[in-house]
Amino acid sequence: MSIFVNETTKVVYQGLTGSAGRFYGLRNRAYGTQVVAGTNPKRAGENVEGIPVFANVHDAREATGATASCIFVPAPGVESAVMEAAEAGIEFIVVITEGVPAKDEARFYNRLAREFPRTRLLGPNCPGIISPGKCNIGITAGEIATGGGPVGIVSRSGTLTYQALYELTQKGIGQTTCVGIGGDPVPGTNFIDCLEAFQRDPDTRAVMMIGEIGGSEEEKAADFIKHEMTKPVVVYIAGVTAPPGRRMGHAGAIISGSSGTAGAKMDALRSAGAHVAINPTEAGNVMATVVAHL
Repeated sequence: MSIFVNETTKVVYQGLTGSAGRFYGLRNRAYGTQVVAGTNPKRAGENVEGIPVFANVHDAREATGATASCIFVPAPGVESAVMEAAEAGIEFIVVITEGVPAKDEARFYNRLAREFPRTRLLGPNCPGIISPGKCNIGITAGEIATGGGPVGIVSRSGTLTYQALYELTQKGIGQTTCVGIGGDPVPGTNFIDCLEAFQRDPDTRAVMMIGEIGGSEEEKAADFIKHEMTKPVVVYIAGVTAPPGRRMGHAGAIISGSSGTAGAKMDALRSAGAHVAINPTEAGNVMATVVAHL
């Protein structure tokens, strides 16, 4: 199986007529994803290589039955795009856009929680989600993923998401779903959301989790792993050598005071029973050993 999306998921691309939205929308369709619509209020009635363009998400959903959206609009327009999708009844919203103001993220995250509790948000500033061979929403290269399980992946880092997929694929280890949650301060979907879904998924028999410095999400995940996970979890935390007070990559990847360090996160995860690796390649090797003993 897979989590959150599968081969039946129908996706509308908000921003399909832009250069990035068009490029990835068409790539995702070529992969096999059901990209059924795009939106642009100024270009309704047109199409992008056969994908119809609608004025808004409501019209797109009514015409196509779309259940997911992928947002490729500029940062200032993300909040309105997210709420447009939610108000149209979209169940799963993926925001690829980076640079979304944290105050906007906090506002639409809380609005979704209050008004649309059944709508799941992934991102902003994330690579998206891929269930290999079934559905790819976002910017992950499908060529580096292999289906068939038994490993699920969840990562804060986009580039390390790709490396995790590649490391496992090179070892002949398939994946059920790979979720890039993004590293912004207010992520729509967090580690625990994904760990919980992987725990429920019968085809996911082990999980690879990739974290980074800053915040406390990894420590929260450690507590969940300790008390709720029965499946093995292999972890890599990026940023061991990062100096305090300097942002490393994502807006959320910054050490404040004595909290958020890679060492503290690794200690918490080891104490919770996770297998902690010191680099991405070692994480792949450790997972290979884990899978061999499943």
